[in-house]
Amino acid sequence: MNEELSKKAQNIFEQIRRVDENNNEYWSGRELGKILEYSEFRHFKPVIEKAREACIKSGLLVENHFENYLEMVKIGSGAERPFEDGIKLSRYACYLIVQNADPAKEIVATGQTYFAIQTRMQEIRQMDEYDRLSTESDKRLFLRNEMKKHNTQLAEAAKDAGVIKPLDYAIFQNHGYKGLYGGLDAKGIHQRKGLKKSQNILDHMGSTELAANLFRATQTEEKLRRDNTKGKSKANQTHFEVGKKVRQTIKELGGTMPENLPTEESIKQIENKEMKKL
Repeated sequence: MNEELSKKAQNIFEQIRRVDENNNEYWSGRELGKILEYSEFRHFKPVIEKAREACIKSGLLVENHFENYLEMVKIGSGAERPFEDGIKLSRYACYLIVQNADPAKEIVATGQTYFAIQTRMQEIRQMDEYDRLSTESDKRLFLRNEMKKHNTQLAEAAKDAGVIKPLDYAIFQNHGYKGLYGGLDAKGIHQRKGLKKSQNILDHMGSTELAANLFRATQTEEKLRRDNTKGKSKANQTHFEVGKKVRQTIKELGGTMPENLPTEESIKQIENKEMKKL
C-alpha cells in the first residue's frame, strides 16, 4: 500500500470514530466490519469473538472494551432500524480485532499498525506509574529505562529475522530513525540536535521524543515477530515503515516532529542527581 492510500485508510478509521454522551470514544462494530471489508456482519462476528477471548487472556475486563447496545442502522429507504446485536468497541478492542482479522487485506494490515500505535500511546498516558510522575525528569528516567528494555527485545527480534552483525544492526536502527525522523539517520540526528558523536541520542531526548521512539521500538518488535520476518532487507523495511507510521500518527495528532524537539541535558546527569539524593 502506498503512502497516499495508507494515509487515506488511516483517516477512515478516525472518520468512523464516535463519542458517547460521556465524551468517551468508541467504534461501532458494524461500521468497523464494513471498513475491514467484511461483506456481512455475521462474517465479522467470529473475529470479534476471537478479540474478546484475547481481551480475557490479557486480564482486562471485557465489558470495558466490548459493550453490547441497541444500534440504530440506516436501511435502504433512509429510515433507521434497530439491531440488538450492536457493539461499542474501545480503541483497544479495535486493536485486538484487527490483530485477528484477515491479514491478507491491505486495510487490515494498515489497521494493525494504526491501532497498535494509537493504543500504545493511550496506554502510556494511562499507565498508573507514569501518570504519578510529576516532573519531566522523572518521566524521562521512566521512559529511558523502558527504552533500554524494549531495545533489547527489539535486538532479539531483529536477530531472529537475520540481523546479526553489529554493522547490520546499526543499519537496521538507522532505517527506524529514517522513518521516524523524516529521512534523518543517527548521524543526521546528531547534527540536527547539535550532539557530539560520542553522545547517545536517546540520553538527550525529552519525554515526548522518548515516547515516540518507544512506540517505534515496541511496534517494530511486535511486527517482526507477528509477520515472522526473515532477511535483513525485509527487517530494515519493516523498521522504516513502522517509524514512518509513528511519524504520521504524530502529525495527525498535531504534535511536533521529533527532529524539531529540543535537546535535553544528558539523562546520566539526572541519574547522578537521583543517586546523590539516595
